[in-house]
Amino acid sequence: MNIALIGATGFVGSAVLAELLQRGHRVTALVRDPAKLQARAGLTAIATDAYDASAVAAAVRGHDAVVSAFNPGWNETELYDKFLRGATAITQGVEASGVKRLLVVGGAGSLFVAPGVQLVDTPEFAGHVPPNIVPGARAARDHLTTLRGNTALDWTFLSPPALLAPGQRTGGYRSGGEQLLMAGDAPAGISVADLAVAIADEIEQPRHLRARFTVAALAA
Repeated sequence: MNIALIGATGFVGSAVLAELLQRGHRVTALVRDPAKLQARAGLTAIATDAYDASAVAAAVRGHDAVVSAFNPGWNETELYDKFLRGATAITQGVEASGVKRLLVVGGAGSLFVAPGVQLVDTPEFAGHVPPNIVPGARAARDHLTTLRGNTALDWTFLSPPALLAPGQRTGGYRSGGEQLLMAGDAPAGISVADLAVAIADEIEQPRHLRARFTVAALAA
């Protein structure tokens, strides 16, 4: 497939890039600085402003799918506003391009921990997550709310589990829907490499069109 990837130099995006190339897909990486990406077979890097819907549309036009691992940077000032501004521009750009398939990598904060209660609104979240990250988690939650009303795109929103870290690629994972996945009494986790496996699997064989899902490592 020809896949456009936004955020290819980030923590999640770099793992997704490696997974897609390993599977033989052709990837166009939309990045601020193409020089940050090592040249690899199947990879084309294009300097693109993710906050510019017209630039996004021009860059992704003609691709089979778009994967957005966009993040302004956790230490950005006005993170909430910048996150939503970029996410909105990307959605608008993909719509304008004529590409129908969009997979957005969101956050765990919008997952539910009780009826009507999302993780980002709990005292536990505020107590364990650095304060600079909270606005980004809230922005990702609000972007999902907007996406739920989008009927122009075949979108998917993937929420990682509460714990996402470097680690081994096992190639396995378990899937969930709207609820935070657990490992016994503790929140579940996954390696970023296995999160990338789930993303590539969903692009190759869509199972969650116009829906959100989550994944976690297989139970021990």
